[in-house]
Amino acid sequence: MSRQPQDDQVAAAAAALKAAGVADADAAHCTPLTGGTYNTVVRVDLDDRRQWVVKVPPPAQTPALGYERDILRGEVVFYTSAAEAADIPVPEIVHSELDPHTAGGPYLISTLRPGAPWHQLSGAIGDDERRRLREELGRLVARLHTVTGTAFGYPAEPFGPLSASWREAFIAMTDAVLDDAERYRAPLPVPPAQVRKLFAAAAGALDDVARPALVHFDLWDGNLLLDGEAGARTLSGVIDGERMFWGDPVADFVSLALLGNLEEDADFVAGYAEVAGPPRFDASVRLRLALYRAYLYLIMLVETVPRGYPPEQSARTHRHVTPQLLAALRDMETIRA
Repeated sequence: MSRQPQDDQVAAAAAALKAAGVADADAAHCTPLTGGTYNTVVRVDLDDRRQWVVKVPPPAQTPALGYERDILRGEVVFYTSAAEAADIPVPEIVHSELDPHTAGGPYLISTLRPGAPWHQLSGAIGDDERRRLREELGRLVARLHTVTGTAFGYPAEPFGPLSASWREAFIAMTDAVLDDAERYRAPLPVPPAQVRKLFAAAAGALDDVARPALVHFDLWDGNLLLDGEAGARTLSGVIDGERMFWGDPVADFVSLALLGNLEEDADFVAGYAEVAGPPRFDASVRLRLALYRAYLYLIMLVETVPRGYPPEQSARTHRHVTPQLLAALRDMETIRA
């Protein structure tokens, strides 16, 4: 799906502000934010210096993946749970409407966290500061993973009620994205039927997960904010929690080392160990990581179709992600052997 034109984005944000009862909505200065591919995201500056972010999902008839149904509900759950239970620097929810059947449709208004996305600053961060920040991130993620839900799966329940077992929840998640691949005729390097068999064969490792932890599942550098002077920056925000689910905490290790291997990030691992003890990378964890890598890379490949990526962007995504998906599928076979 292509992004809305800027005028439409501003109009959608203004409508959300009025629906939320913001008296000075007409006086707000709205600026569309880039970087997302699904929701409309607009920064709002009010006359009294309040700074908010408005998120509005696309119309219900817009092509999307199955897990994205009512996806804003996950973001509300993530921000609320992370702030209350783990003291994570997340935006504060100002207003929200999650019922897709309301006249104005769903929206989320939250505070704007200070700072800039990590990936925009990476070229100006020295080695010592980077190592310190990765340790800080490890401690933050470990705190995040202490938050426990009541059952497994996506809070919006796009595939039915939350599950009592992680295996049941995760197989429903992978079945859904493979259904999407077939529905949209997304080009994959392996037929969906073969991928289903690989997931089923490795699913026994999922039974090692007994606690539904809070998992962000999109912790790449673009969703981590840094604030402060060069050399003294700190993690000032964790944003875009809409893709969260209740599941295996090690699933977050995939996006934290996107297209890489978190085991090789000694600084993050050291910070994580300070809070939660050293993370184990035994055969069960490595097999589960292969499952989660495959799931994420399937999403990245399949969504190119409903998003309507331009040919060049779609080709670039497939060029970078396809080898990673194939490697994850191979690991699912070899680790079980």
